[in-house]
Amino acid sequence: MTDRKTLLVVDDEPTNLQVLKNILAADYRLLFARDGERALQLAASETPDLVLLDVMMPGLSGHDVCRRLKAEAATAAIPVIFVTALSDVEDEALGFELGAVDYLTKPVSPAIVQARVRNHLSLVRMEELHQTRLSIVQRLGRAAEFKDNETGLHVIRMSLFSQLIAREAGFSEDYADDLLNAAPMHDIGKIGIPDAVLLKPGRLDQDEWQIMRQHAEIGARIIGEDGSRLLRMARDIALYHHEKWDGSGYPYGLSGTDIPTEARIVALADVFDALTSERPYKKAWSIDDASALIREESGRHFDPELVEVFFRCLPQILQARAQWQEESAAADA
Repeated sequence: MTDRKTLLVVDDEPTNLQVLKNILAADYRLLFARDGERALQLAASETPDLVLLDVMMPGLSGHDVCRRLKAEAATAAIPVIFVTALSDVEDEALGFELGAVDYLTKPVSPAIVQARVRNHLSLVRMEELHQTRLSIVQRLGRAAEFKDNETGLHVIRMSLFSQLIAREAGFSEDYADDLLNAAPMHDIGKIGIPDAVLLKPGRLDQDEWQIMRQHAEIGARIIGEDGSRLLRMARDIALYHHEKWDGSGYPYGLSGTDIPTEARIVALADVFDALTSERPYKKAWSIDDASALIREESGRHFDPELVEVFFRCLPQILQARAQWQEESAAADA
């Protein structure tokens, strides 16, 4: 039994439904509706993968149906292709404004219908894969919180700081969003560190420190090699966020621009939040003291250009920090 995608075909003319059936029935499971109300019922009960929708129908028009589909959470993500005799530019523009992904004019070409349907279903599949990868990253980041002595709010803050730095540095919104979602994976490797070392209340001795340093490479192995940009970014962050600009970091002693940009950004965001956050083993530093250390470590620990970017967006970073501060800090404020 094949897992065929389901298409909802909506048109008040039986002849038009038959035309689309002839074009698509061999490859897809088809549902048919001859009016807008029936189309909405089928969309809600069957959740089709795509809707082919006529515009001019008695009762609810195709435009009305599209508006209602997009207004409901359960059906808003279903792609809609208008199939209509209306060919004016204004009609096409309205269709896209209402949320349609495509606009085909009658009489339809079988090859074009097949290609457009296939392409839009492929785009849906790509988005599903992206969301799945994103969910995996988020869940693994959450798993690390159960082992670490940091808090979940630290992970949220440093991820937001990283996103703000990336934006201010001129990276694309897609890159900044990927960084926001990949940054929580920075310490995933701590899952593999023994509790006796990870949760030790005092200072680590030399042997324990060598064990702790392994978390970067463990994190990279947990994430593994993957073709998606999000998981590649997460792996690079986990592996390289303890490298330093002057080459004195670990695990490989990389320096300068040999360190991936996302790891350099996360290193800066992570250290700033760690310094300004209270932990069982230390008091929170003041913003001024933490800022002074960031300046002092420019060109040593941190990328000097990114340090300048950090200070340009410091007001936004402090706003994010205030929004996601610890309960004890909020109570003291």
